[in-house]
Amino acid sequence: MNLQSVLTTTLCLGVLLADAVDAPAQSPQGQTPQTQSPQTQSPRIPFAEVLRREDADRDGKVSKDEFKGPPRLFQRLDRNRDDVLTREDFPIANRPNTNRRSAGRLNTPDDVTVERDVVFGTGGGRDLTMHLVLPKEKSEKPLPVYVWIHGGGWQGGTKDGGVRQVLPLVRSGFVGATIEYRLTGEAAFPAQIEDCKCAIRFLRAHATKYNLDVDRIAVGGSSAGGHLVALLGTSGGVKALEGSGGWPDQSSRVQAVVDLYGPTDFQTFVTTPGYEPHNRDGSPESKLLGGGEVLKKPEGIKRVNPITYVDKDDPPFLIIHGSDDRTVPPNQSELLHKALQAAEVESTLHVIEGAGHGGQQFSEPEIRKMQVDFLLKTFQVASPD
Repeated sequence: MNLQSVLTTTLCLGVLLADAVDAPAQSPQGQTPQTQSPQTQSPRIPFAEVLRREDADRDGKVSKDEFKGPPRLFQRLDRNRDDVLTREDFPIANRPNTNRRSAGRLNTPDDVTVERDVVFGTGGGRDLTMHLVLPKEKSEKPLPVYVWIHGGGWQGGTKDGGVRQVLPLVRSGFVGATIEYRLTGEAAFPAQIEDCKCAIRFLRAHATKYNLDVDRIAVGGSSAGGHLVALLGTSGGVKALEGSGGWPDQSSRVQAVVDLYGPTDFQTFVTTPGYEPHNRDGSPESKLLGGGEVLKKPEGIKRVNPITYVDKDDPPFLIIHGSDDRTVPPNQSELLHKALQAAEVESTLHVIEGAGHGGQQFSEPEIRKMQVDFLLKTFQVASPD
């Protein structure tokens, strides 16, 4: 990096830090704004700008490992103290209804077509939407599907970042989808998995319209999204998690799972040394369970755990985790992998040495290729290379 680049980066970070320290805090809804102390002030940095600069793996959120600015700035931005920057941390987007149509334009490559905000069902009395990513060249045969589910601690994130995630598979002969689901500011579990299952049922119900192979539906996701795809993989046929969002005559089973550093067993998670703060009321895991200390909700812990539902009929799994993940301990993926193996389910666990919670190492070509190759092999799709 030359001297001019260094000076420019330093200057930009200084401006951002100054904005974070000097900005007035957002007042609670319905109250008159008051002067706040520096410790409670909110940043004015646009979330889109943070993503543009820091979101190395393009998953719609920024982990501590990805953030290259001063630690003090990250602390200012991370309003909910969950060690991940999501849209919820930025006041302008801190609203309970996540069904706002995507603003602006998605950067769509010339070789695909994106059908935006397709309504796939209802949840909590409102529409739920997905983006569909379709190859421009029509296929004579039905195509397999890859559905991306975003992360964000079940409390933030959007479906928009998933377009980039599914592109490699669309270019390899799949149809891609990236879906929204109700966040914990709107509803606690099982709303999230109900919405994900509704999306799978919608795709099956509209297989003819979109030329989909209903026997080859794969799901992938990171962090909270990794948890939800793992749960989709293990809870096929569990009626208590289906919900009533639409298409009840269709199955929500999936045929392959790509789980990137998703939580599984909250009991082990929050008692792992260094991760005990996740047990507190107000943590992302607590919010998913409806509030309160996590360890005081054993039935909820069991219900949200993908391992609870593991059986021999589950689909193949590819699980990837960073050895130095400070947000979700690697034992979460290890426990799931062992449970799948014990049930004689095909499972591959890959630990990236030195990697954290997401970040650039998950975007390395060999890691991307690992995911594509796993799905091509599982669905017996010839590689385009």
